[in-house]
Amino acid sequence: MRALLSVYDKEGLVGLARGLDELGWELIASGGTSAELDKAGIAHRDVAEVTGAPEMLDGRVKTLHPAIHGGILADRAKPSHLEDLATRGITPIDLVVCNLYPFWASPSVEMIDIGGPTMVRAAAKNHAHVAVVVDPADYGPVLEEIRAGGSVSAATRRRLAERAFAHTAAYDAAITAWFASADTEPVGLPAAIGLALVRAEELRYGENPHQRGARYHRVGSGDDWWGKVTQHGGRELSYVNLLDAEAAWLLCHDVLALEAPEVAVVIVKHANPCGVAVGGELATVYRRAFEADPVSAFGGIVAIPGTIDEALAETIVASPLADVLVAYGYEPEALALFATRRKNMRVLSAPVPTVGPLAFRQFSGGFLVQERDKAVVEAGAWRVVTDRQPTADEIADAELAWLVCARTTSNAIVLARDGQIVGVGCGQQNRRDSARLAGEKAAGRAVGGAGASDAFFPFRDALDAVCDAGVTVVVQPGGSLHDEEVIAAANERGIAMLLTGERHFRH
Repeated sequence: MRALLSVYDKEGLVGLARGLDELGWELIASGGTSAELDKAGIAHRDVAEVTGAPEMLDGRVKTLHPAIHGGILADRAKPSHLEDLATRGITPIDLVVCNLYPFWASPSVEMIDIGGPTMVRAAAKNHAHVAVVVDPADYGPVLEEIRAGGSVSAATRRRLAERAFAHTAAYDAAITAWFASADTEPVGLPAAIGLALVRAEELRYGENPHQRGARYHRVGSGDDWWGKVTQHGGRELSYVNLLDAEAAWLLCHDVLALEAPEVAVVIVKHANPCGVAVGGELATVYRRAFEADPVSAFGGIVAIPGTIDEALAETIVASPLADVLVAYGYEPEALALFATRRKNMRVLSAPVPTVGPLAFRQFSGGFLVQERDKAVVEAGAWRVVTDRQPTADEIADAELAWLVCARTTSNAIVLARDGQIVGVGCGQQNRRDSARLAGEKAAGRAVGGAGASDAFFPFRDALDAVCDAGVTVVVQPGGSLHDEEVIAAANERGIAMLLTGERHFRH
């Protein structure tokens, strides 16, 4: 039996090679893999010895040779293939162990592997006779199977072939994404997008307990900040936990990008913010975010971009249970407190999030793709269209309400006062109902504050509902056929109105 070893990642290599050698397998190795086996004192033949051709072009060509690929691709069930091997003095290869240059870690032309993917694909194509291993995690099980039965079973060879094609597909997708990211011309959305996905973790369940779920990482995207998240305690994460936690974590960093806040806390329930507050002191801001809508905050996701100390942890455990808590980090005393008094709460530490320029949504037969929405807050560029001018405090509240509104499911109305979101109406089929719901949740706390609408007011009725909640400034995109009627209503109600010229639907 014969094995070809050519790996970039040397983890577990020596153990696998030594195990195969002890079982009497002939080993062939190339380049750095051969050097690694030399250091370990493991007998093997160099690829150049097998091919009769030394490496050339700085190593770009070494395994691309009939002596290698004939041995991999030969169909042992076809006499003509065996005759070809015998005529050319080629010995079949039964196992190919190969993983590729980590292109996504350091993308460049020189990191584009040619020989590796060719070997992997050849072995995977001929999996009826050849086993291919691309993941060091499979070394142990494959070696045990060979020890037990003398060879790799057909079922395992097929499973390994599937992983191998996924490996090369992910690799090509990373290269494609790199080329696309390097384009400087404004050519619009790309004609083709490589969407190679690798399963990163199994989830407790999907959107509902009867659905299985997992998180997949898009290879080559460069924005897998979730891969750096650490779970310190609580139950396993579910599909909904991840969706809501991401919504909360992204929004609180959007809010932090505003000029005024030193600290921001966001609470999300069912993908929509129910509590947002900004200020200068973390514990106070947390309490204000929670008090915005304590009924909805129960079982919600809390995002706090800071370090949680014992005092803040005491405040959190004194509040109704959150499903997930996300922060930059935790003092040991805080983690100990959660472990004893909030055993089921998922406690996550996360880095500053990164997101790519494109947003994807599954669609029948494919995906809908768009540029990611960026809610740019530029109050200085907004147009005041009413007789009354907004104050500096009103503008600050309008900025916060507008940003939160852009991250809330349409139709969306958000009310804010003194750096606190006090009312959210969302997901309604008409804007008037969203405005009414936001006012009801505000319960008088919006008086003197700001209201935001993610799209224009088609009629004055929704504006009147916002005004009835007590706001003194409203920010909205404008663009309705009835803008003049709505502006006249704002003047009648004595409020200031700002037009952004940009809507933010979210479905």
